[in-house]
Amino acid sequence: MTAVQPILRMANPKPATARAHVRPMRNLPRQATLYRERDAADTLYEVTSGLLRLTRVLETGRRQVVAFAQPGDILGYAAGPVHQADCEALTDVTVLTHRRSALDDAQTNPVLRQRLQAGAMAQITALQDHLLLLARKGAVGKLAAFLCHLEGRSTVLSSDGTVIDLGAPRGDIADYLCISLETVSRTLTRMCEDGILRRDGVSRLIVRDSAGLAALARAD
Repeated sequence: MTAVQPILRMANPKPATARAHVRPMRNLPRQATLYRERDAADTLYEVTSGLLRLTRVLETGRRQVVAFAQPGDILGYAAGPVHQADCEALTDVTVLTHRRSALDDAQTNPVLRQRLQAGAMAQITALQDHLLLLARKGAVGKLAAFLCHLEGRSTVLSSDGTVIDLGAPRGDIADYLCISLETVSRTLTRMCEDGILRRDGVSRLIVRDSAGLAALARAD
C-alpha cells in the first residue's frame, strides 16, 4: 500500500447541478468545532473547502487523532445515534450539510443518496487503510505513504513537482501515524536533503520525486 485514506476518500466534489437538494452550507473558522463526541449524529457533512481533524480520547485521557477530512470527503457517519469522535476545523472550512435520514429516504435525490451511500462504504475502506498503515513497522514508510496520499489528491503543480499542503500541525500528523514529532521532523528533513521533497513555506511541500517517495512507502 502506498497511500492512506485519512477519511471517507471520495472523488472531487460534484458540480452544483448535482446538489439541487442539499441543505445549506456551513462556514467554520479555524479551531471551531463541527461536532463533539456524544453529540447527536443526525447530520452528514460534505467538505467543500478546508481541513478538519477527528480525535478521540483514550482511556488514559490522551487524545488520539483518528482521521483528517479534506474537500471531497463526507463525514459524520455513526453506527449509533451519537458521534464517537470530536471534529474540529484546522483551517477555515466550508461544508454542505445533509440529513442522515437521506440515506434511507426514498424521496431523496437519487444522485445525492448514491453519493452518501458511497461515502459510507468509503469510510470502511478508510478505516482498513489506516489500520494497514499503522501495522507498518517503519516510521519512514508510514510518513511516505501519508505523503503519497496527499500527493495523489493534490491538483496544484509547480515548476518542479506536485504541491501538497500539510495543513495539519506536525504534531497531529505524528499522532495520526503513531510516531514521534521528532521523527516526523527528522524524516521530512531527510527527504528534502535527498531531493524527494522541497519545502515551500511553513506547511507546503513540493514532491519533486514521486517515484522516490513511492519507493519509500513500499520499502518500509
